[in-house]
Amino acid sequence: MDQLVKKYNVPVPRYTSYPTVPFWHETQPGDWEQHLNKQFSGNALREGIALYMHLPFCETLCTYCGCNKKITKRHSVEPEYMAALHKEWQLYKSRFPTIPLLKELHLGGGTPTFFSPEHLAEILVPILADVDIDEEKAFSFEGHPSNTTPEHLRTLKTLGFTRVSYGVQDNDPRVQEAINRIQPWSDVEKAVDEARKAGYTSVNIDLVYGLPFQTAESMEETVNKVLELKPDRIAFYSYAHIPWKSCSQRLYDENDLPSAALKLELYNIGRRLFTAAGYADIGMDHFALPHDDLYQAWENGKLHRNFMGYTNTKTNMLIGLGVSSISDSGSGYVQNHKELKTYYEAVEKGILPVVRGFYLDNIDKFFRRHILDIACNGKTEFHVEHQQLYEKYSLPVLMQLQDDGLVTVSLNGVNVTETGKRFIRNICRAFDLKVLQVQDAKPQMFSKAI
Repeated sequence: MDQLVKKYNVPVPRYTSYPTVPFWHETQPGDWEQHLNKQFSGNALREGIALYMHLPFCETLCTYCGCNKKITKRHSVEPEYMAALHKEWQLYKSRFPTIPLLKELHLGGGTPTFFSPEHLAEILVPILADVDIDEEKAFSFEGHPSNTTPEHLRTLKTLGFTRVSYGVQDNDPRVQEAINRIQPWSDVEKAVDEARKAGYTSVNIDLVYGLPFQTAESMEETVNKVLELKPDRIAFYSYAHIPWKSCSQRLYDENDLPSAALKLELYNIGRRLFTAAGYADIGMDHFALPHDDLYQAWENGKLHRNFMGYTNTKTNMLIGLGVSSISDSGSGYVQNHKELKTYYEAVEKGILPVVRGFYLDNIDKFFRRHILDIACNGKTEFHVEHQQLYEKYSLPVLMQLQDDGLVTVSLNGVNVTETGKRFIRNICRAFDLKVLQVQDAKPQMFSKAI
């Protein structure tokens, strides 16, 4: 295994999209509008949409975090941002030829619970009034264990939310100090308990491996504490060290990060303990108990992956609202302005605040399907019409992966082995034509695989 770690611990995309964000280009709001006009025709909106809202504010800086966030203790920033979200939603609403069916809604950040419960309701109530809501909807939000109050939980539950994800990351005091996320375990226990009292049917806990000062012993202690709470899901993320993009990651010494071999050991400790406790290893990074919707989607071959992560709800249209949010039409992606100033200016002028994106051709869609199949189902099938592309780009990589025991390759397709589950990102790369066609890609485009 050590040799595999050395060989495959290379920069690889995380595959929340294909093509991945570094290959996107500048785009104009008018281009996105024309694209939407085509996508909104027919029954696209009635088949169901997903809605993501990015709420970027945090009171303190977690130094490990690579998300788009704005650090402030001034809650007076909330009303201006709320007004901008509503204006952006109206820009989309004015282009809808019919009332959309909302299947999935997620509040991400930043820290969504930075906003008061009353303000969250003010954001959501008018938007929910503009849509039909699917009976099997999936409404979720990211909560900070130390500031998610019973009022937050009750307010969002009243609006249809049944899932909450708490960012725990690590329970070791030394690690918490290094990443500037001081979080008493009593806060985590209380947050989980309050969510269940409020009627949430799925509670997720996020953990991160590869953080400064993590050890095998500290990881085992953290995982065992989490298992005492029996969350319905656990997201076990690999820390992405990208100091060229996230300046806060320069605030601790890189020498304090676990080696690649130790990082894989940390993952194996978590995976071993999760599976022993009855959790299934689903796709990349995720574990779920058999009663959870995510497990059932995985078992039935209906697991889906988008910018919000793994989901049991598949839609062809994801609309992202807020600064830096990403929208996905099924055949095109766009990302909003990352700075509040330019985001506010665009929506104030009545312009969709998009700044970069990518529109997929048929080949892109085919190879995206392969990547999704590998990431969600651990297998994919070849298509005769793309044989030349497979032979030129994918098969040389796949045969090497097979020699190393990570996949089995047949005339019909590819299956991920048990060992290969630790290297899903590397396997997805075999179908990433954008990366494979530019072997001299910039070394700082992606975080390392392990």
